Amino acid sequence: MIKKLILLLMLIFVASCSTNKPIVRTSKQDPRESRIKVAQTFKKPIFRPTSQNKPQIVTEKTTSTQSNSTNTEVLEATTRVKVTTQMVLAYIEKYKSIAKDNMLRTGIPSSITLGQAILESGAGTGPLSLQANNHFGIKCHKEWTGPSISYTDDAENECFRKYQDASESFRDHSFFLTSRPRYSTLFQLEKDDYKAWAKGLKEAGYATDPKYPDKLIALIERYELNKFDAEVLDKEFVSTSGKEIVYAEEIDKYTVVKGDTLYSLAKKFNISIEELKKKNNLTDNVLSLGQSIIVK
Repeated sequence: MIKKLILLLMLIFVASCSTNKPIVRTSKQDPRESRIKVAQTFKKPIFRPTSQNKPQIVTEKTTSTQSNSTNTEVLEATTRVKVTTQMVLAYIEKYKSIAKDNMLRTGIPSSITLGQAILESGAGTGPLSLQANNHFGIKCHKEWTGPSISYTDDAENECFRKYQDASESFRDHSFFLTSRPRYSTLFQLEKDDYKAWAKGLKEAGYATDPKYPDKLIALIERYELNKFDAEVLDKEFVSTSGKEIVYAEEIDKYTVVKGDTLYSLAKKFNISIEELKKKNNLTDNVLSLGQSIIVK
């Protein structure tokens, strides 16, 4: 019996070794398989935008205000610009002497001259004043034989007078008013009656804007430009604003010395070159020895 059992086992062993079929393991997990999961990496596809999904570029216009002056106002005549109080004060300081001299010669109130110049030129920042030294928006008219510039105002590409220097624009403005008969009634008014002059200019057809007299009077009173009328007429000036006006001569200035450039001054006083040019109504980067520059 035992011999038969041994023989049967030997036959089974020989049969299992000769077969080509693999032995099936019933284990649920292959012992060769690692228990640690290996992270797979995938190549990120390249995004190629089509005409439908191209990203749009949006440009936003930003308006910068000067850090040392928060008061701003919009001046609108031949152009619309935003200026700071300090810019207007610097403009007044630069041209007040010319306005006072013109008043002595012609009788036109210096307050009116300065007020119109501020309004028409945007305190020297408007395109006509920068490109043509034209601070009053005076058009060529048929009698003008000097240089000119084309600018779109009431109509496209109108002819405006161009001057070598801003002072010529101030003198031409005075001549413009004194030489035309329609303005003759203005010179019958009191020389320091800026309100009557402002209204008279509108009535004589100087401006088409119905609010022109109001804008002009508001500028004169805000910056007390009638103070200069009183100085010319040797009258006592009494402020009606109830507050002190700080003029540009009290603003920090710097005198240009050899080696100074706009770049070096901008770096020295922590201010941009464009801001320096605006504060001082500069049209180029040229500085002169001894020149007084507003830096704050």
